[in-house]
Amino acid sequence: MLSIVQHRVEPLRPALGRYAPGLLLCTGVALAAVLLQRVEAILLGRAWLEALVLAILLGAAIRMAWTPSARWHCGIDLSARLLLEIAVMLLGASLDTGAILAAGAGLPLGIAGVVVLAIGASYGIGRLLGLPRRMATLIACGNSICGNSAIAAVAPVIGAEGGDVAASIGFTAVLGVVVVLVLPLAVPLLHLSATQYGTLAGLTVYAVPQVFAASAPMGAAAVQIGTLVKLMRVLMLGPVVLVLAAVAGGGGGRVRLHRLVPWFIAGFVALATLRAAGGVPHAALPPLAGIASVLTVVSMAALGLSTDLRAVAGAGGRIAAVVIASLLVLAGLSIGLLRLLAVA
Repeated sequence: MLSIVQHRVEPLRPALGRYAPGLLLCTGVALAAVLLQRVEAILLGRAWLEALVLAILLGAAIRMAWTPSARWHCGIDLSARLLLEIAVMLLGASLDTGAILAAGAGLPLGIAGVVVLAIGASYGIGRLLGLPRRMATLIACGNSICGNSAIAAVAPVIGAEGGDVAASIGFTAVLGVVVVLVLPLAVPLLHLSATQYGTLAGLTVYAVPQVFAASAPMGAAAVQIGTLVKLMRVLMLGPVVLVLAAVAGGGGGRVRLHRLVPWFIAGFVALATLRAAGGVPHAALPPLAGIASVLTVVSMAALGLSTDLRAVAGAGGRIAAVVIASLLVLAGLSIGLLRLLAVA
């Protein structure tokens, strides 16, 4: 029996060796962020910066002073992607359908309209500032739908070159982190409720997991509506890619289903459906929420560690101007939708 166990454990050791350094580093940064949040609460009476935000800031500060070598990369990448995707999937189990219905039936159509208008405006800005058509298309889709995932899905369809993809992803990755950190300032400036802020986060933040991080400071209601709005926005990737494939004719690449419907989104929908049907015990909700919270803080540390702020300079002035201008247009359209639908 012992030999059988050893035989099965032995192949796992190389994998553990690859992932352990990065995972331990991210966990350490996450623990430091949690401790800092508690110190804030003691000294200031409340935590003005959540552990999620502190983890990003600490990770980014470390990355500015020290570039992790190859031995750290596997664990950092795993934390930044897989752990956060698992956290988003688990969020489906705690989805409150009442908060969703309160947002109004016109929201899905409004989201589709915002995405279409944002793509058109962003593409127009890119062409006006002299970007090539393919680069302008990549930035427009990434900015308007779901950041790097949209860029990766659209690139083979339109035949984009590797340099264009790298430049587009490099800047949007950094700007996506900045949006997560800055967006909560909209709450006091615009006097937003939790539902309004969650909707705004879902409409403007690039990646699904980042919406989770951006919405968390406003509580569970903001996280739930923000995640759902973002998922509706992500669903626009399928129609957009199919339209681009049709326009590209035979020159583009194949449309890959796993890029249109990521596994964690399917898992989120499945758990949300199970919760609505009464299949998730109420006693299981707090542990699931706790696990999702822990995974998110660790992932935010990894996100900070993998964010090279110097990539902004390397992306080029025109790309930076296009992405920032496009994001401002998207934010304006999103705020307009909130007012139009009178989201409470």
